[in-house]
Amino acid sequence: MPSTPTGDRKRNLQSRSVLAGQAAAAATEVEHALAPEPDVTAAAFFDVDNTIMQGASIFHFARGLHRRKFFTTRDIAKAVWQQMYFRVVGVEDPEHIAEARSSALAFIKGHQVSELEEIGEEIFDERMAERIWPGTRAIAQQHLDRGERVWLVTAAPIELASVIARRLGLTGAIGTVAEHVDGVYTGELVGEMLHGEGKAVAIRTIAEREGLELERCSAYSDSSNDLPMLSLVGHPCAVNPDAKLRAYAKAHGWRIRDYRTGRKVAVLSAKVAGGGGAIAAAWQVSRRLRR
Repeated sequence: MPSTPTGDRKRNLQSRSVLAGQAAAAATEVEHALAPEPDVTAAAFFDVDNTIMQGASIFHFARGLHRRKFFTTRDIAKAVWQQMYFRVVGVEDPEHIAEARSSALAFIKGHQVSELEEIGEEIFDERMAERIWPGTRAIAQQHLDRGERVWLVTAAPIELASVIARRLGLTGAIGTVAEHVDGVYTGELVGEMLHGEGKAVAIRTIAEREGLELERCSAYSDSSNDLPMLSLVGHPCAVNPDAKLRAYAKAHGWRIRDYRTGRKVAVLSAKVAGGGGAIAAAWQVSRRLRR
């Protein structure tokens, strides 16, 4: 049977997703924490956005870069508009995703990796430290206290994810890998952004490398997009879950932890209702950035 353009795109995306997971695992720098009795076969994997941290880490990072003149208010408003479009339409068109990815990577092309790492440290202090969910942080600490290793697993850049993990005293981080040559970003990704199946690939790779038993491992996320990661381990937990993940977790007897207030849950769990909501969201972001 001859291949179709749609089929070719899907296979290409799946291939890039696997490559992203493998690259993320390979780029991980593991800091082996000292523990009285380390548990070498169990570990915990935490999503970042709305799981460890309130809001999207990449948005907080982008606001910090905006203040440092990496890009304009118009640029970031366009990025928000694209994200709102995906949520309203409900379909992430590969061409739109590629365009959004290329626009984002253009901002760091030509910059040094060390420069972004240093800026990431500053932005964590400015915007992220106060947004860490105390409840989820306490869960991560419980795993550490039991001698287990704890990784962040996120679509955010590996450099930013590593900063967050280091500041929280975690073992390490798995994130999206941007290509760089001689310490300078090329403006391309290694594979695809780390999400969905890519996260599961990265965790399986880490487990094989570190001798982990996945049935003894735990995973935490707020998003139904992370079902591949959550379903991979023996102890999944939905944290501040969206509606789809909450329903799935209840149906499968998974643990659920929610640290939001009732009204906030309703707002954060709801999808944007119609194009007007997307316009309002983009306008609000632009307005906040100008301020």
